[in-house]
Amino acid sequence: MAGSLLIASTQINNRSLATLFGMNEQMSTRVGAADVEAMALFARVAELGSFTQAAAHMGVSKATATAAVQRLEAALGTRLLHRTTRRVELTQDGRVFHERCRDLLADREELRTLFRAPGDGALSGRLRVDMPMGAARHLLVPRLPEFLQAHPQLELELSSTDRRVDVVREGFDCVLRVGRVDDSSLVARPLGRYRVINCASPGYLARHGVPQRPEDLAQHRLVDYVQTLGGRSPGFEIASDDDPAGAPPRFVRMPVALVVNNSEAYLAACLAGLGLIQVPGPGVEALLEAGRLVEVMPAHRAAPMPVTLLYPHRRHLPLRVRVFMDWVAGVMAEHLDDPSG
Repeated sequence: MAGSLLIASTQINNRSLATLFGMNEQMSTRVGAADVEAMALFARVAELGSFTQAAAHMGVSKATATAAVQRLEAALGTRLLHRTTRRVELTQDGRVFHERCRDLLADREELRTLFRAPGDGALSGRLRVDMPMGAARHLLVPRLPEFLQAHPQLELELSSTDRRVDVVREGFDCVLRVGRVDDSSLVARPLGRYRVINCASPGYLARHGVPQRPEDLAQHRLVDYVQTLGGRSPGFEIASDDDPAGAPPRFVRMPVALVVNNSEAYLAACLAGLGLIQVPGPGVEALLEAGRLVEVMPAHRAAPMPVTLLYPHRRHLPLRVRVFMDWVAGVMAEHLDDPSG
């Protein structure tokens, strides 16, 4: 496995290093003996903040990863990482070197796939991605067999969580996000928008009645969704066809029946009759058709939620990442309003 994941050892031209890293000739001469494999290991340690995790991710021993970084530091004559018992962090020189390493490694990967067309099917290596639980369970994972059958040499690591992962530090190649994107350090590829449905269970509506207008919500209960327990959402979001384009969202405060921090519990609470929820349409289409959930106040749906693919800044993306993102965009387009993937 290590042979397919690590970069073969190779000497780097001193002049190229001086240009790439912005080094003087003396420093480029010292680092000229360092191999690209060591740089790949150093970059992964820097991104994950752990020698143990980086070694496992690259398929080598912790001792190998440690020796590789020590070899780099000796060649450069500077400390690249601060090591403590709990954390590994970049030094100031380490941050500069890490940025240049990422460019070099991305360029090398691009060269390897420069003359391959996206339809070649010759994808290999490891691909680490993250997506929300609902999108994974209902939309993308059921379609994954067709993608992996087309690319049998690809090893996919799928994280499915409602937590906002740190794309760079946790070593993700790309992530699928639903909702507003705040991280300007990442490249964003908009895919379209999810329509949002106001839902309740038939049992809940039998007990509490069917809300017709925003004023009715004071007599109802909300299942509240937050990313971190201890917080509260602004309330039940409402909109109407009369709202001007770009108008800020409006919220109605409601009594809260339950606060949850993941989408599976959010949907389960609604099915159990605990209150109203607001959820992307694709995740509840089958439940609405089966009569297990009922849409309420369709004239006051919340604003559609943007769906975006995010990936780290690179001058060139590996072919496997580009092909996977194109596949995700194609699958998601079937479920999005105004698809732009």
